[in-house]
Amino acid sequence: MTIRTVVTVGAGQVAAVAARTLRRRGFDGRIILLGDELHAPYQRPPLSKEFLTGREEVESLALLTPKWLEANDIDIRTGVSVRRVDTASGTVEFDGGSIAADAVVLATGGRPRALSTTGTRPDLVHYLRTLDDAQALAARLTPDSSLAIVGGGFIGLEIAATARSLGVNVTVVEQAEHLLGNVLGRQVGSYCADLHRRGGVDLRTGTGVASVDTSDRGVRITTTTGDVVDADAVVVGIGIVPNVEVAAASGLAVDGGIVVDAVGRTAVPNVYAAGDVASRHSPRVGRHIRVEHFDNANRQAVVVANALVGRDTLSDDPHWFWSDQYDTNIQFAGTAAGATDFVVRGDIDTGEFSVFYLAGETLTAAFAMDRGEDIMAARELVGKRVDAALLADKEADLWEMYEELEQA
Repeated sequence: MTIRTVVTVGAGQVAAVAARTLRRRGFDGRIILLGDELHAPYQRPPLSKEFLTGREEVESLALLTPKWLEANDIDIRTGVSVRRVDTASGTVEFDGGSIAADAVVLATGGRPRALSTTGTRPDLVHYLRTLDDAQALAARLTPDSSLAIVGGGFIGLEIAATARSLGVNVTVVEQAEHLLGNVLGRQVGSYCADLHRRGGVDLRTGTGVASVDTSDRGVRITTTTGDVVDADAVVVGIGIVPNVEVAAASGLAVDGGIVVDAVGRTAVPNVYAAGDVASRHSPRVGRHIRVEHFDNANRQAVVVANALVGRDTLSDDPHWFWSDQYDTNIQFAGTAAGATDFVVRGDIDTGEFSVFYLAGETLTAAFAMDRGEDIMAARELVGKRVDAALLADKEADLWEMYEELEQA
């Protein structure tokens, strides 16, 4: 079947990149983006950083400029709540109407995992996923105010660093004993914890939340260890839940996300999924995985767009993500799971260093503070047998190591 109309359910990063890629590949049919938010596609990464500080305005977040949209004839419809896709006819059904599509891309993303709260001021409980969330939170971040953050993951820590730069008193409550230990490992996670302690954040690790109560006096958090944290407001950053409701209502397979093959296809012809919501089969790891990173959304959107124009490609590289906290750029590639040792390159004391994770002689992951060039090379080295001594030698050229391994 010739594809003449592509509809994306969702109008975020995946939808924008897919639309842009389709036009670059010469697709001249209709492209319709259906978004449940009232905003055209925008960048999410700055929401926890530059946007909260006021260094970026709403206009600068746009993923697709009005000029580009007009020149490329992209139809964006905001405030649309899609109910289901009739997979027999290809019709996308939403509140107030429907659209016939030759191909559908489910890019529904995820929503913040909620925390139960009590009290009279639920407006003091914030999440950060959307532009509207960021605007509401930004109004709270005034000098000498206090902010509690539940969850010591990357989103919570980015908000903590941003709030501290604005003169806000910040307390982070994290259930795990070690900050970011499940992602980076205990030792490397401690480097991130030290960064925030130096920044003036009150870190409370190894304790969960027993209750959150709001009132006109602010927010009171009682932890599972009996501590009490009082703050003017609280941000909850305890992960996201994939938005699989449209897929489930459409009869598609759902298992921790929308189940798709390596290029984003569901079991129904011409219905795809990509981004945070997709549980994609990874030939590299031999199973389905769901990845919530910006880079993954970009890459998978390109793969799906390519498939729509008959150019099957594969993006199955090791995971890569970055985070800016204070004046420090943090990057990570690969997975720490299965690592038995690590070596350090650079100087931990100066805050410019890399950590390479090893399983025997095989590189499984790399972490860096202000050494992004090491990560770029490490992304190519993950999964290969490497010389640990050369990794630790900051004078050694990692790209030469990669080239030698490729030629061997």
